[in-house]
Amino acid sequence: MTESKVGKVPETAKELLALNTKQESEFKKKVQEAKKNKSPKGVRLSPGVIYVGHLPQGLFEPQLKTYFEQFGKVLRLRLSRSKKTGNSKGYAFIEFDCDDVAKIVAETMNNYLMGERLIKCHVMPPEKVHERLFVGCEKKFTKPRHPAVARYNQKRTAEQVDKMTERLVRKEQKLRKRLAAHGIDYDFPGFAAQVPQRKKASGAVDASTCSEDATPVCTPSVLERRKSMSEEPSEEEEENKKV
Repeated sequence: MTESKVGKVPETAKELLALNTKQESEFKKKVQEAKKNKSPKGVRLSPGVIYVGHLPQGLFEPQLKTYFEQFGKVLRLRLSRSKKTGNSKGYAFIEFDCDDVAKIVAETMNNYLMGERLIKCHVMPPEKVHERLFVGCEKKFTKPRHPAVARYNQKRTAEQVDKMTERLVRKEQKLRKRLAAHGIDYDFPGFAAQVPQRKKASGAVDASTCSEDATPVCTPSVLERRKSMSEEPSEEEEENKKV
């Protein structure tokens, strides 16, 4: 796909990619060899596809096509992009009209220094070229309306958060069951430990106060119980009253 809203390329491909001066003469020779290596008119050429990896940031379809067209005619070009952000993944596929030109391009550009990166380039065998590899390469590229960061940071209601939490805890329970079924004894806190526990019923709270904790919960029922216990006379006081 091509970049939308792209104006004229401000610099030529040569200036943009800063070719190494030591390899300039050899590079020009191979470019001329690729241009001369053309079959007579009327003869059908077999196209060749190359893979180009380790591309520097900032290079998109127009710049790549302008650069590689100095070797020969580029039929199709596809730059791999992220579906979430629209940024380049750093590799592309280029189809030339002649497979011999594609071989020369792969030999010339492999381990070539471009923008502080060593380009990796090789010819793809015809049997490994998928029939849908260049689907949509002629369409103009438009960035996603909702990038990943904006989509994940969007505000959610309390109901949506509860549903997400329940779904995560449910998946985690299934994972624990699968681990136990395979005989794996592995305990981890997971999402369940991060979910705030719901308030217990009043009866459960009163029952917990009867425990031997150093600091029991001071609820109204506990305070009344303590008050009634303090008002009841002890055994010694009852014996003194009898005497």
